[in-house]
Amino acid sequence: MEKVRARLVRAAKALEDAGIPYAIVGGNAVAAWIARVDAAAVRNTQDVDVLLRRRDLAAAAAALESAGFVRRRAGPLEFFLDGPAASARDAVHVVYAGEKVRPADCCPAPAVSETVRNQAFRVIALGALVRMKLVAFRDKDRVHLRDLAAAGLVDARWCARLPKELAARLRRILATPEG
Repeated sequence: MEKVRARLVRAAKALEDAGIPYAIVGGNAVAAWIARVDAAAVRNTQDVDVLLRRRDLAAAAAALESAGFVRRRAGPLEFFLDGPAASARDAVHVVYAGEKVRPADCCPAPAVSETVRNQAFRVIALGALVRMKLVAFRDKDRVHLRDLAAAGLVDARWCARLPKELAARLRRILATPEG
């Protein structure tokens, strides 16, 4: 976990020092929000997901490479390995703001402006994170949503703020807290 945290902080610092708008998303964003309420309830995650504007990719790549990351691409996926011998699991993965992660997604990823400042980095706002998790809706996303609900950060009142499809998904999560 310490290596992941160091990778996250190093990547965020490189982006901030270069003046590049970004937000930490994914499991590390969930962890950051849950830590505000109950640090003991935080789950570990191995990779770092960062939200960037596509137009900032070249500048972000230069900043991350200067911090020791190695740029790689696998099909449509863009990521930065934590050194030349690292695996894709030891990487910073890019999610593009305002674009769908998968073509079938009902909603695009949020804007990088939907962030709040955490201790050492910018994290996606809670509402935007919940939407991202509901759009992706993989097993790990459902677990993350249940964790957010268990921490008291998400409840049935959120359904009124969401598009119909996402509200239905959240209702299912809240109805099955144990999975």
